[in-house]
Amino acid sequence: MAAPSWGVLRLRVRGSGQGVGSLLCLVPKPFCTAAAASKPLDAQQLAERLRAQKQEEKAKKEPELKNPVQRRVHELVRFTQQLQRVHPNVLAKALSRGIVHQDKDLVVINKPYGLPVHGGPGVKLCISDVLPILAKVLHGHKAEPLHLCHRLDKETTGVMVLARNKEVAHQVQELFRTRQVVKKYWAITVRVPVPSAGVVDIPIVEKEVQGQQHHKMTLSPSYRMDNGKMVRVRANRSAHVAVTEYQVLSSTVSSALLELHPITGVKHQLRVHLSFGLDCPILGDHKYSDWNKLAPQKLSAGTLRKLGLPQSKARHLPLHLHARQLVLPALGSRKEELSLVCRLPRYFVRSVSRLGLELPSQDPDEQQS
Repeated sequence: MAAPSWGVLRLRVRGSGQGVGSLLCLVPKPFCTAAAASKPLDAQQLAERLRAQKQEEKAKKEPELKNPVQRRVHELVRFTQQLQRVHPNVLAKALSRGIVHQDKDLVVINKPYGLPVHGGPGVKLCISDVLPILAKVLHGHKAEPLHLCHRLDKETTGVMVLARNKEVAHQVQELFRTRQVVKKYWAITVRVPVPSAGVVDIPIVEKEVQGQQHHKMTLSPSYRMDNGKMVRVRANRSAHVAVTEYQVLSSTVSSALLELHPITGVKHQLRVHLSFGLDCPILGDHKYSDWNKLAPQKLSAGTLRKLGLPQSKARHLPLHLHARQLVLPALGSRKEELSLVCRLPRYFVRSVSRLGLELPSQDPDEQQS
């Protein structure tokens, strides 16, 4: 019987206080597996190999998007999903790079798309979670956590005011409650409102959609038509007074860029007034484009062609609603009103261009953002 051949196995050992050394061992080759015979992988190499395998599997499942518009829509969806998975420190630093204004009382950020303000079912990370970290990033480790002064919907971008202490937060919240803060939003709508400027003054109430097991805000008008006559109806006790001023800034045959001035602050007020009051839903509003169902927004063939999207991809269109400007009255030691303006997100500017609309701003940074 032939004697077994022997191989060399090098083991790395770490002794206490003696650094790292190596130990040579002789092992019979018949007992060596192919993996052991090859060069062993360290932890970092193994992790990189597994990561590469997952990316290859994911790439096989996802078809390659050659259309640049579809690719950008896909990237935005992926970005909003990543916002829910990043570490709070990473999110806080990202928000700090979007500071619009800060002074001894206030910090104003440009809220990104897809980031909720408060926690809730299915929310893993929100702005309120990272306010203590954001305060430390901006003002040092001994800084008091920042405080929310108002809220924006998850899908809405733009101006968001934070206070550096509770007293200032209560003062700003009172300004919002008593309607002393001027709020201006920009929105892209499907279809063009008639007339081109006006006021929508229709109460809003929350109702359950029949057979859909979910609730929506909807109109609760004070009048109805009866045989050609305007008849006043009994007011719904649950309805909220809701008033919105609007003005068309630019329009084409099938879309418009609007400036909106909400006088009141009812939940989803702008979306409901535009969709159900003016029959001009906001582009990307998949919830309020149809009352009877919750489904992707249906767009005309012309609008889809301009956007470079098939209807099957329209469900990924983001809500085109941006909190453009807030004007705060004099507060505390500040004797003058404070005007806060946030630049538009890139997807909004690109949609304006593709739809043939024009931005009124001549700011070169705005045109290129």
